Amino acid sequence: MRKEQTVATPEKLVPTKEMIVFLMGTFFLTTMQGMLGNYRQAYLVNVLGLESEQVGFINSFCTIAGFVINFFLMMVIDRPPKDGHNKFKPFVRIWAIPTAVLTVLLFWTPSFIPRTGVIIVAYLICIQVVYNIANTFAGTLNNIAVVISPNSNERDTALTWRGIVNAIGNSAPLVVVAVAGVITDDEGLQYLGSAIACAVVCTCVMLLACNMVKERVTYNTTHRDPLEGYLDILKNKYAWIVLLSEFLKNFRGVATYMGIFLAAALLGSTSKYILLGLPTGIGTFVGMLIVKALLKKFNSKQIYIASGVYSVLANTLAFAIGTAYFKTGSSALQIVFVLSLFLIGLQFGASNLLPSMFQADILEDIELKTHKRLDASLGFVCGIGSTISGAIASGVAPMVLYGENSIIQYIQPQEGVYPDQTLHTKIMLLFFYTIFHGLMMLLAGVPFFFYRLTGERKEKIHEAVLLNRAAELKAQEENASVSEAASETPKSDT
Repeated sequence: MRKEQTVATPEKLVPTKEMIVFLMGTFFLTTMQGMLGNYRQAYLVNVLGLESEQVGFINSFCTIAGFVINFFLMMVIDRPPKDGHNKFKPFVRIWAIPTAVLTVLLFWTPSFIPRTGVIIVAYLICIQVVYNIANTFAGTLNNIAVVISPNSNERDTALTWRGIVNAIGNSAPLVVVAVAGVITDDEGLQYLGSAIACAVVCTCVMLLACNMVKERVTYNTTHRDPLEGYLDILKNKYAWIVLLSEFLKNFRGVATYMGIFLAAALLGSTSKYILLGLPTGIGTFVGMLIVKALLKKFNSKQIYIASGVYSVLANTLAFAIGTAYFKTGSSALQIVFVLSLFLIGLQFGASNLLPSMFQADILEDIELKTHKRLDASLGFVCGIGSTISGAIASGVAPMVLYGENSIIQYIQPQEGVYPDQTLHTKIMLLFFYTIFHGLMMLLAGVPFFFYRLTGERKEKIHEAVLLNRAAELKAQEENASVSEAASETPKSDT
């Protein structure tokens, strides 16, 4: 019989070794995902040479299709497990390897498929959509942070460190591709080789984590209509705040889209993206540590709003320094510009870390009212806003970047040779990469002026949820005992 959950859970439930293995699993999961996030667009534009309209259509279609498919996938993921626990690990075990295979296929296009026309667009869309399905299931490894312990302090620790290692993992492909760039000048081979390396290593570590990590939160095993779960979330005002914030924030997709092309314009190769991404990544790591320290004195709402203001200031400073560097070519300004990218990275500490904490608290608020654990469905609903803005951003960004009527006027490489970009192109790339990004982060903080799930209110909800879980677990064990006793009672002869 499992140990009963009680309101007081001060004891340490998660061994240090288990926490480390879990963080390793999420690190390598994000590394594999980072290959797609950092280099997929460069593969479509630079390697395959697709037109901006084609890239925009692929991005928008796959985002919308992913949203529709995930509507049903979340209901599958959020079905109560029959044994009352291990909700996510079975999905990771099944889908880790398919996700790895599809990650490689995202950077390999068979030679018999023409590089122009409808056929290649259809092929790329099919691979992307199937990958999105596999990644949705394998990505539930991240959800284990919320259920690794009923102790809220341990849960928040897992969420904090998960955010930190995920930020590092997302930047890890920059190193892998940089190494591949030393081995070969072929951009396509750089991406393919890096994808294979990431896929093999990451899958092994994810499966190891799946075997060693435990889910300690007990689930109500009563079957309910999964559509009711979506309605329960939409009735929660705090979920709407996160939804609106994510909608505003993810227009920054236009900004992040430009990073790899900014590296190509300034440094002559996308394999050197690490020179831009590394200082930003280090800043993100430090920013998360700063946020972790600030949470001891300020609540998450205050930090998130303040980070939006800081983002505008840091990005404006970086733009001013970068513009001066582009115009003068001064080596001193180049160093200062790199340092300014570190300052930009600091604000990612809040934007990457705090939303998962908000959702964890909202999850308990909904659980208290409905007795349902809607881990996957909540993320889906809160992601509706980011899906809409992300679809718009990913569809518009290629047409902003290059093409006859584009704003930036980026020139695609021909036969692996990167042409010199104009000063106008470099400055406009930097503008979208910095100032546009800062404005979106500022707007993302505005809805949180109305967020009240902090402090004493948050703690009372957590305590009440633990009471409910303990009562449900006790009832399940009593029912099991009654059933066992009834099965052992001999039937009398008639």
